[in-house]
Amino acid sequence: MSRVLIIEDEVAIAELEKDYLELSGFEVETENDGLVGLKRALSEDFDMYILDLMLPGVDGFEICRQIREEKNTPVLMVSAKKDDIDKIRGLGLGADDYITKPFSPSELVARVKAHLARYERLIGSNSPENDVIEIRGIRIDKTARRVWVNGEEKQFTTKEFDLLTFLAENPNHVFTKEELFREIWDMESIGDIATVTVHIKKIREKIEMNTNKPQYIETIWGVGYRFKL
Repeated sequence: MSRVLIIEDEVAIAELEKDYLELSGFEVETENDGLVGLKRALSEDFDMYILDLMLPGVDGFEICRQIREEKNTPVLMVSAKKDDIDKIRGLGLGADDYITKPFSPSELVARVKAHLARYERLIGSNSPENDVIEIRGIRIDKTARRVWVNGEEKQFTTKEFDLLTFLAENPNHVFTKEELFREIWDMESIGDIATVTVHIKKIREKIEMNTNKPQYIETIWGVGYRFKL
């Protein structure tokens, strides 16, 4: 199901757009403040953004500009302004489309469907499928180097990601700290295996519900660690 983020300060309009899109099978989130909407747009994964131009905190132009610096996700701008200069500016910042209020909800839905279909065709033809590992609620995208735990994205350092990925790719195999240090840091431990312990602790803090009773990375006392299926 495609996720759409609507950033619109007029609550009634946002709810109307949301209702029609949800009836058409989309998962829709709404924000009425520009700053909050911008933060969500950059930190979460959505398949399309619908931006009003006049927003408290930060306007739709700035939100569009920052989205385009990081993502190619379709952006539809909505405004009561009919001036061509606003349309030109919005499209120049990378918006995919511009719709002027008032508009029919069915037109909005049609445009959203069209842009999502086009975007899906584009990424489907130009991008190979990402290499992904999924184990009991953990999703590791090796291609994008991103990790989600029960749908929530977690931030990992380079070595944390490499260590988690290596263990997940070799489930139920017990590795000593020396083996892990040699594999991830590409050198002999030379008495520095405490680095492995520290990184395991940090990884557990991000993926485990209870670090005292880990469900994923187990400690095998006197030996090392293993990732449990």
